[in-house]
Amino acid sequence: MGKIALITGASSGIGEAVACSLANEGYKLIITGRRVSQLSKLAKKIETEYKTKVLTLSFDVRELSQVEHYIGNLPPQWAEIDLLVNNAGLAVGLNPIHQGVIDDWERMIDTNVKGLLYVSKIVANIMIKRGSGHIINIGSIAGKDVYPNGNVYCATKHAVDAISRGMMMDLHKFNIRVSQVCPGAVETEFSLVRFKGDASRASDVYKGFQPLVAQDIANVVVFVASAPPHVNVSDVVVMPTAQASVSITDKKL
Repeated sequence: MGKIALITGASSGIGEAVACSLANEGYKLIITGRRVSQLSKLAKKIETEYKTKVLTLSFDVRELSQVEHYIGNLPPQWAEIDLLVNNAGLAVGLNPIHQGVIDDWERMIDTNVKGLLYVSKIVANIMIKRGSGHIINIGSIAGKDVYPNGNVYCATKHAVDAISRGMMMDLHKFNIRVSQVCPGAVETEFSLVRFKGDASRASDVYKGFQPLVAQDIANVVVFVASAPPHVNVSDVVVMPTAQASVSITDKKL
């Protein structure tokens, strides 16, 4: 079959770009997400343009039973996953802690932390049996610092940072590499989701400077995944040139 990569949250943005880039590198792909039509469209594109096989799995990483059903029962020809890219994640809302929306908190915690853990546990056990593998977690500069009103989102990405470092300690003895890629401002659906469909507010986030695009992060993921087997690029922070920190951006407005 060749190398197999599983990408969560592949229906758009960084996940979609990573899927296409890994297909270009010859990987066969398992792509997951909640939007069936988007996954089907992406699968058709990859199969047509990159001539590689694609398995689509539509489920919600927040639901343990769904993760166990879909990832825990892969067809034999897809079960030997070489690379896991934990990309599924989101920010919802931008409120001070005392005005936080509980549903927003739960969506972020359940997706960004628990969903990553659910998928990683099953895939790690697959890799342990084979004695090799690579897990790449998509973190954020919000996991390195915090910013006003970003409280719970930042907390979830700090958790991803800690989990990534802990996973590396737990799994290196099984010849499994663990890496983290932490983007700064990337213009995707991220802000549209955060502001719950308010396109005007979302577009304002990226005005006055050149943000990263999804392909920039996909390029880094391919670089990390393509390192020689004895090399683990464990942690990468990727920023737009105009962005100096999580809360400092040189905007020419």
